[in-house]
Amino acid sequence: MKIIVCIKQVPETTEVKINPETNTLIREGVASIINPFDMYAIEEAVRLKERYSAHTFVITMGPPQAEDALREALSIGIDEAIHISDKAFAGSDTWVTSLVLAKAIERVGDYDLIICGKQASDGDTAQVGPGIATHLNLPQATYVRKISSIDEKNKIMRVERLLEDGYEILELFLPALITVVKEINEPRLPSLRGKLRAKKQSIPIWMHTDLGLREEEVGLSGSPTQVVRIFTPPSRPKGEIFEGDPEECVNSLVEKLRIHIL
Repeated sequence: MKIIVCIKQVPETTEVKINPETNTLIREGVASIINPFDMYAIEEAVRLKERYSAHTFVITMGPPQAEDALREALSIGIDEAIHISDKAFAGSDTWVTSLVLAKAIERVGDYDLIICGKQASDGDTAQVGPGIATHLNLPQATYVRKISSIDEKNKIMRVERLLEDGYEILELFLPALITVVKEINEPRLPSLRGKLRAKKQSIPIWMHTDLGLREEEVGLSGSPTQVVRIFTPPSRPKGEIFEGDPEECVNSLVEKLRIHIL
């Protein structure tokens, strides 16, 4: 079994800087961490590796400093890492990002399962995982809280998908993609042996040409969506508190609502 985990390096602080010309995050020189939800994806891949003797990969698309995130994943127990890094990727939206990751996964080939965190803490779109599945034409399950079983012989996986009022049980044919939530496990800390192994391990860097993509297909030029403007919403006025007789308060509230609606 071959498992691929897609991760993202995100700013460690909420005090992010925005490029005023492109309205995109400035990531260079900013202290960064692995996206918290991706830590659960890494942990689940390592657990499946231990349970099914799977071979695991971790992939990220990001600037040179994103290598640190890959080495951290290796230190936790992932077998191999691939860094997708190219100036041509700057400004890519979620559609292009999922396309690039899908092309990288195709190049790895012969995979059984792709695991992503449910969303990134900086963008909060939850679109990249499903986008990868769409580009690869794979069955997918989002917000997975538990992998109940994997039938390697018949290539069927059973999962529990978290809902607002409970969960549902789904069966997917492999290969497939899932996005996971924090309820799925408790991420482990890297061991000293793992850190030493990760430090020595070679990590290939793939550019857009390695993935068979043209420069105009990626980055801002290839993105069908762009951030037009970023601004701080105006503060809301303070609400009014009604005190006194309950019946009079209700009548006053109804009258104010009536005036507001009309």
